[in-house]
Amino acid sequence: MIKDFETILKHAKESGPKTIAVAAAEDDDVLKAVEYARLEGIINAILIGDKEIIETILEENCISPDEYIILDVKDKAEACTRAVQLVRTGRASTIMKGFVDTSVILKAVLNKEAGLPLEGLLSHVGVLKVDRYDRFFIISDSALNISPSLEDKVGIIENAVKVAHALGNPNPKVAIICPVEKVNEKIVSTVHAAELVKMNEEGIITGCIVGGPFALDNAVSEEAAKHKGISHPVAGKADVLITPNLEVGNVLNKAMEYFAYTEKAGIIMGAGAPIVLTSRASSSVSKLNSIAVAVLVADKIS
Repeated sequence: MIKDFETILKHAKESGPKTIAVAAAEDDDVLKAVEYARLEGIINAILIGDKEIIETILEENCISPDEYIILDVKDKAEACTRAVQLVRTGRASTIMKGFVDTSVILKAVLNKEAGLPLEGLLSHVGVLKVDRYDRFFIISDSALNISPSLEDKVGIIENAVKVAHALGNPNPKVAIICPVEKVNEKIVSTVHAAELVKMNEEGIITGCIVGGPFALDNAVSEEAAKHKGISHPVAGKADVLITPNLEVGNVLNKAMEYFAYTEKAGIIMGAGAPIVLTSRASSSVSKLNSIAVAVLVADKIS
């Protein structure tokens, strides 16, 4: 099982370079990350956007534009459409979001006539490495699904589990995060947790062990779980944290990044090809990590 980003980069390199289509590529940190990934032998890239601006940014960072195919598409929506088209036609394995709103790139992905074939629900999957833990935490969903239904959470789990499998974890422990660790009919997330555990036991949700409801402490801390008398196999040992809604997922993801100085990656799953999606404020290192995770996922599902 892969336990750090250095190993992810190593495995991504061994998978051989994948071609990534970068939509609205005129972004400094995005282009730095793409260049780092190219130099590591992880990817080749097709850059789609304002060619003049892209070439200026590359040259300012001492990167030769000759290393890339650059498609001059000044309209951001059209750039996203072209990136999707490259994946649809097999010229690229994955898409990366550049200097464009998430809603714009998702509109291109979801276009009924020209979008990508969907494999279920789209959801954001974050991969985070906290120093004091010997494993990754996979967090979902912190970017797309505002108030997921029970059915939505099944799709969110399935997408997160695919990422865990791509990282070499054949049977990840999935914790359904709630405010409390007991089912309370007034707290919908706890009712969902009990149903999701049941679905896992009945073989509807596969490839993982689902536990919950768990408060965050007894999902990630064996000591906290023991103190509360929780003996489930997932208790204190969770690999995947499924949050009750976007607000909780987004705050947890960013709190881990900024308060714990956590290394992270983020991709969108469910579209047939992984989509590299990180915050505009994320560093070029975070974007590089996201590219590497997308390469491993693309290799696993291809």
